[in-house]
Amino acid sequence: MTTQLTHTRTADVPPKTRKRILTGDRPTGRLHLGHFVGTLENRVKLQDAYETFLLVADYHMLTTRLVDLDEIGHNVRDVVLDNLSAGIDPGRVTIYLQSLVPETAEIHLYFSMLVTVPRAQRIPTLKEQMRDHEIAQPSYGLLGYPILQAADILCVKGDLVPVGRDQESHVELTREIARRFNELFGPVFPEPEALIPSEVLLPGIDGSSKMSKSLGNAIDLADDAATVKRKVMAMYTDPNRIRATDPGTVEGNPVFAYHDAFNTDRAEVEDLKERYRAGRVGDVEVKQRLVAALERFLGPIRERRSTYERDVRLVDEIIHDGSARARAEAQRTLHEMRAAMKLDYFGL
Repeated sequence: MTTQLTHTRTADVPPKTRKRILTGDRPTGRLHLGHFVGTLENRVKLQDAYETFLLVADYHMLTTRLVDLDEIGHNVRDVVLDNLSAGIDPGRVTIYLQSLVPETAEIHLYFSMLVTVPRAQRIPTLKEQMRDHEIAQPSYGLLGYPILQAADILCVKGDLVPVGRDQESHVELTREIARRFNELFGPVFPEPEALIPSEVLLPGIDGSSKMSKSLGNAIDLADDAATVKRKVMAMYTDPNRIRATDPGTVEGNPVFAYHDAFNTDRAEVEDLKERYRAGRVGDVEVKQRLVAALERFLGPIRERRSTYERDVRLVDEIIHDGSARARAEAQRTLHEMRAAMKLDYFGL
């Protein structure tokens, strides 16, 4: 049966009636199973309880990458498709592109006046970004990344920000900026809270501690069945196990980490673990069972993705409509800021 998708254009901005969440992704490529475990699964659950704004952060991508920019448009659509296929409902979630809300840049400018250089330099992720991207000296843009992130959060007056533990310091800086602005100019902003989801990290298929597209050790949400099988059958397992009759280690074994995350047949998982520890099942069977489990999980995701892909205009419409709504929110926020700062000269 073919799913029929419709999308209603957003009209005027409704009043804020529920707590708001700001979450998002940088458009660096397709999302993978690690993203699902780390953010997407929680994102889908939260859309029922909160008013959610989902940002595709193309400005942020520029802080560490200024080459191959022709890929951004394609990556933006891929990121949105991955979110939609994972279960994000564009009727409940405002999906928008950062660069289509230029007010964010002006808000960032005002916020940058409230943060000292030493405070920006104390953000722990700055050194991590420089190390990961082999940057000897940070650009002004990279140094100001958390301040721009504060503009993203506060332009829509977000109350909650789902982030990993590594970015909790960014939300704390946002709280400081909101507090400082409110003390200087008046009560415009909420002080958002960090919402820390599950801290379980899905290992890479090569045994690395984290799945990463840049390392080539990821299973993408958009991978077809043949690709998933090829990747699973090549997965790293227990390096000390030579024969199927050797007792194997389950803890820290990526194949079993994936079974725990995606195999809903708990009895099968426990049976495989017991036999693996006793040397009564080989890696091939364990991997074949994982392939079947991942197909059960990814099948509905692929179906939703293909449905959206059949109408090439629908994703662009969702992005444009969501961006229009987010921009209206940012414009209203900016108007309040300028009035509080006495910058609304001549009523502008």
